[in-house]
Amino acid sequence: MRHFLEFEKPIAELEEKIDELRRATDVDGLDLADEVGRLQEKVEKLLAGTYAKLTPWQKAQVARHPDRPKALATIQALIQDFTPLAGDRAFADDHAIVGGLGRFRGRAVMVLGTEKGTDTESRVERNFGMARPEGYRKARRLMELAGRFNLPILSFVDTAGAFPGIDAEARGQAEAIARAIEAGLEAPVPFVATIIGEGGSGGAIALAAADRVLMLEHAIYSVISPEGCASILWRDAAMAPTAAEALRLTAEDLKRLQLIDAVVAEPLGGAHRDPAAALVAVGHAVWAALTPLLDQDGATLKAKRREKFLEMGRNAIV
Repeated sequence: MRHFLEFEKPIAELEEKIDELRRATDVDGLDLADEVGRLQEKVEKLLAGTYAKLTPWQKAQVARHPDRPKALATIQALIQDFTPLAGDRAFADDHAIVGGLGRFRGRAVMVLGTEKGTDTESRVERNFGMARPEGYRKARRLMELAGRFNLPILSFVDTAGAFPGIDAEARGQAEAIARAIEAGLEAPVPFVATIIGEGGSGGAIALAAADRVLMLEHAIYSVISPEGCASILWRDAAMAPTAAEALRLTAEDLKRLQLIDAVVAEPLGGAHRDPAAALVAVGHAVWAALTPLLDQDGATLKAKRREKFLEMGRNAIV
């Protein structure tokens, strides 16, 4: 069953009519192909018009769409012979962050991702993609392992942010995130990160301190969620649409501000309408970003990566 967002209601109504006509064709043997074609054309025009002028708040809703391809689906589509690696070697295995070895277009790589889950059971298991300290320590361990074995790192980020629970804070959440960021910046291997859905706060950048940061067209990437920002500034979560506008969290905004390197176009109507096509586009974009990095030595990669992030800070100050 397809999920429709609030602003997609006119599209939902048209698609419901199309389904009714198709059922009538199957049951009554009526020839309604012309009418179905006309409505389908209308749906595509409406989709194109709607998605061409999405507000930042609507983009946030699209980025969170339950049918949007998640990290594990992305890994399954793009990575061959994926072998998961678990645990932080200190406390436990965090299921919100997945990682392991695999092959991307024939090249051995280390893969990381934040996984939200796809149904109630898996979302609870994955803690809705919000990692605890052990998740970031696992990510750090795998990035350091990639450095030792000269394996490029690919990450796929989709998280509302790090888990804010008391237990996570007690186990050093901030330190774990900082160490993961440090491991990304210090990795002597190519590192390409892709924001596939939500890129929330330090929980996202912990897996995205990369040489190249890609972002899907309708993904978001921000220091805080729109709801969190609204609750702090206005003490009213209903101000989230206003906060989303102010946060400059869309791919277009972030590319213009030079905080990401490339925007990956999504199928008409968003990645959730055609996940297979979206993942093909992600694969091409990741390969295009990774290929030029493969010939660079570790010292060069680290120096350029450091300068890239320092330049972001200089631009922010200006």
